[in-house]
Amino acid sequence: MSAVPSFLAGNSLPARIAYAFARNALALLLLLWTRIRIEGRDHVPATGAFVLAPVHRSYIDTPIASCVTRRRLRFMGKDSLWRQRWSGWLLSSLGGFPVTRGSADREALMRCIAVLDTGEPLVLFPEGERKSGPDVQPLFAGAAYVALKAGVPIVPVGIGGSERVMPKGVRFIFPRKVHVVVGAPIRRERGDSSRVPRALIDEVSAELHRELQRLFDEAQRRAGVQVAAR
Repeated sequence: MSAVPSFLAGNSLPARIAYAFARNALALLLLLWTRIRIEGRDHVPATGAFVLAPVHRSYIDTPIASCVTRRRLRFMGKDSLWRQRWSGWLLSSLGGFPVTRGSADREALMRCIAVLDTGEPLVLFPEGERKSGPDVQPLFAGAAYVALKAGVPIVPVGIGGSERVMPKGVRFIFPRKVHVVVGAPIRRERGDSSRVPRALIDEVSAELHRELQRLFDEAQRRAGVQVAAR
């Protein structure tokens, strides 16, 4: 395992205790408020790095994603949140790592790969920003590229009901049912080349899109959201 980069602080025992406490508190709150149910936990690797790739319909999807495993998950955050020493420590302890807002995509991708190289799992929303509606939107290539470059699996996740819990433009969290369906890991080998072929990235992205749509439809149905026939 390679040395931990300086921007990935927060690997101390107090940091991991803080993450475990916060994660468990969030899981309890979500259980009480949204009756969250998670199906397919056995698909989440118990060891080693992977990319967790959920659909994205609400700000609450981030804490929901943390509930699929007790392992610490890493998330990207804008670097301005790390300006204060105490808040930077807290965010790092809770799995965050800073990315410069407005920087080249390459920097963010390299930092994601550095996270995976430490052996920790990483959360990436392949649709990018929050979307709305029943259809999984075209995916950015970043999730597939990062997973292929780091040689780790992608774990697709359908989150049903979160858009009703906290829709766009609403600050209140409504007590609505949430159901999560975790899919089987998507694994691909890029071969001996250090470069990741574009065709392979497109192939994995297409497979991820199909699987996310299937999981999202199933999660929505189980959350009580009407799903159109496909």
